[in-house]
Amino acid sequence: MSDGVQLVRDAMVSEPFSLAASASAREAAEALGRDAVRAVLVCDEGRLTGVITRKTLVREIVAAGRDPQSTNVGSIAEPPNFTIPSDLPLDEGFAFLEDEDLERVPVVDDGRLVGVLSRAVVRRRLYEDEPPPESES
Repeated sequence: MSDGVQLVRDAMVSEPFSLAASASAREAAEALGRDAVRAVLVCDEGRLTGVITRKTLVREIVAAGRDPQSTNVGSIAEPPNFTIPSDLPLDEGFAFLEDEDLERVPVVDDGRLVGVLSRAVVRRRLYEDEPPPESES
């Protein structure tokens, strides 16, 4: 769009951390062990196939007594609850995050993971880009 409307792709984090569906549950657990990581996105040849959280690991690995090294993430990942397209107007993307009370959401084009939209990043971006109050003479 050339009318000055910012799109989700303008503010998303490109190339977000993800694991291949063939990666082990142990790799997902290591990633989720980092403070900043709340969910691991699982992709199969670039297509977003699921999400793994700490809760997923407890239910599917620990409680089920499965081996985290031999269990691949593709077999335990849950379908993402929400995704948005990169060509969505940024203000609509932000409203979606607010309405659904999400901190972040995967950005997908034709099923392919292209980024993640973060509420904190969008909030900062929208305020930075806000024009100063008009002072017409």
